[in-house]
This record gives sequence, C-alpha cells and structure tokens, in this order.
Amino acid sequence: MHPFIATLAVQVVIFGACSLYFDMEPNSSQPIGGVRNDFAQLGQYKIAPSNEAGGFPGISILIVIALAVTGVIWFMLNKTNFGKNVYAIGGNREAAVVSGVNVFATIMGIFILASALYGFGGVLEAARTAGATNQYGNGYELDAIAACVVGGVSLNGGIGKVSGIFSGVLIFTVIQYGLQFIGVSPMWQQVIKGIIIAVAVAVDMSKYTRK
Repeated sequence: MHPFIATLAVQVVIFGACSLYFDMEPNSSQPIGGVRNDFAQLGQYKIAPSNEAGGFPGISILIVIALAVTGVIWFMLNKTNFGKNVYAIGGNREAAVVSGVNVFATIMGIFILASALYGFGGVLEAARTAGATNQYGNGYELDAIAACVVGGVSLNGGIGKVSGIFSGVLIFTVIQYGLQFIGVSPMWQQVIKGIIIAVAVAVDMSKYTRK
C-alpha cells in the first residue's frame, strides 16, 4: 500500500477512535479541561519574563523546544547515515537498494520518528491550551504540507533542507497570522492555503519536468 494512503487510512481510524472516546462519559463530546498546573506549564512557561508593566514578556518554552527539535532533526539528516539513507531513498529508491541501503528499515525509522514527534506535538498543544479535544490538530497536515513545499521540499523526493522547512514555517505562519490580523474570513484563509499549496507544487513539478 502506498505510504500516503496507509497514513491517511490510519489517521481516519485514530480520529474516529478519539471521537468515540470523547463521546463516552463523563466527557459526552465536551473538551477536557482542568489539567494539572505542572502539565500546563510545559506549554505555557515563559523564560526570563519581566516583572515590570509593559516589560519583556519572556520567551515561550515552546520556541525553545521547537528550536531544539529542529536542531536534532538537522543533525540526524545531515550528520548520520540514517539521514543520508533518507535522501537516497527519496531521490531514487531503486538506486538506494542497489547501493545496499536497507530501505524497509529506513522507512520504518522515518515513520516511527514522525509518530513520536506527532505525539510530542500533541502533548505540547494540550499543555499550551490546558485542555484537549478530539478536534485538536484537525487540518494541521495541510499547514505542514504547505510549509514544507514553500520551504523547498520536493514532493518528488530527495530534495529539501531543514533550514528551508524552518523558513517555510515562518513564512506560512506570518501569512496565516497576517490574514487573521486584517480580518480575513477563516473560509477564505483555507482557500488561500489551498492556492499556495497548488502554486508551490506546480512550481516544483515544473522544475522536475525541466530537469
């Protein structure tokens, strides 16, 4: 089965299972709130805030965590055999097999690493909002795809840098918050996201075709 289809199928199954859980008593489809303060601090803690009115608001611990995770992933992709194998498989799977790369183990490693990061991100999101609901993360996959494509990741595989993805995330976040700031409707924001994804993929495909 194609990895994208397998991932999509499991995503739908897990979302349905979470929805069934939230529909049970005592939640009855209501968001979970009232989490422990020490758990909420995991996503709400501020580093070096100023006690003065109007002073430095501090740096969110989420920014520090995001930079740390970004650094770890950069190191894995650029300084380890695992990262080289990832690029090799993305560029040409058959050539990677001939070169002696364990394709199955590498792909499983990619999925396991991604799953761990998704779970970690979910924990941080619940801590940031001091609550949880089955709708958390709904539609985030489109934001992730858009940010990666804008950051130079090729959907044909084998091309992409962590620095580019980081830039894509910043650009896409600025666009999203900018649209919210000027009062653009959430429905139109989805339309604009779709256009950005389509244009970025079209540009990537045109480069791939010329090559």
